[in-house]
Amino acid sequence: MALKNTTMKFEWIYRNKQPQRLRDFLNERGLSRSQLKKMKFHGRNLFVNHHYRLTNYYLHYGNVVTMVLNDEAPAPSLVPSNVPLKVIYEDNHFLVVDKPFGVDSIPSVQHPTDTMANRVKGYLIRNHHSRGAVHIIGRLDRNTSGLMLFAKHGYAHSLIDQQRHTGQLKKFYTALVSQPFGAIQHGWINLPLQPSREFYMRGEARVGGKTSISEYWVQRQWHHAAQVRVKILTGRTHQIRIHFASIGHPLLGDDLYFGPQTLIQRQALHCSELRFYHPFLQREVCFRSPLPSDLRKLINNLNNNEN
Repeated sequence: MALKNTTMKFEWIYRNKQPQRLRDFLNERGLSRSQLKKMKFHGRNLFVNHHYRLTNYYLHYGNVVTMVLNDEAPAPSLVPSNVPLKVIYEDNHFLVVDKPFGVDSIPSVQHPTDTMANRVKGYLIRNHHSRGAVHIIGRLDRNTSGLMLFAKHGYAHSLIDQQRHTGQLKKFYTALVSQPFGAIQHGWINLPLQPSREFYMRGEARVGGKTSISEYWVQRQWHHAAQVRVKILTGRTHQIRIHFASIGHPLLGDDLYFGPQTLIQRQALHCSELRFYHPFLQREVCFRSPLPSDLRKLINNLNNNEN
């Protein structure tokens, strides 16, 4: 059963001997400047020893700081979808879902109403969540399947967004690529990426682009293909697809970077594992997603062709 949101409070005891402004204290706990401005605008969200205080108030040793989160109104332009979600994990702060291929992460001109963001909004509404705002933490390409993380409120979003920069948020992918790697079992791809100058919706590896790093482990090999586990250290658009195409191992089924193929009707890429430090449970959590049926079928076909 989905959890229902109620008034959400966070409480800390100030342990520093030196006085500190309330806003600086909250910045250290992951509150962004924009969030503090919203609190100031809405008012009556921050308390010290149960008394309402402004963010310029000075804290002293032993003060009890309480923050009350506002309900967040969902964006009216985001249309809720009633298509069911496959929920892997849910609590008052985060939602982990398993995305099927063929679905965009966020609305676009071509697909305005049935994306993962639309489906999450519909799910929150159906389950009577008071905070209906959709906070997406990283996107997956339309034809990439696997785990996606959503935050249920702005504070959780801010805390996880910091982990994207520190490396505490880890995403691992399973990819089926063309050509075996031979004796290579582990490697790094460090190629800068930027949008293509010639082809719409494509990216390319080129000097002057944004730093982009992928790490991979070879898990299985066939005569003309390989299965790899990939960890991205940067989250660039089409990063895995471009990186492996650039080193001569384009993803099977990737008609954008490899050309038309018959083995599978989409790029063979699945976000199979997600790890992050849960700031409210104060421990690392890990979620896994098994390969979907079309990738399992592709592996069976590769195995059969070896015989």
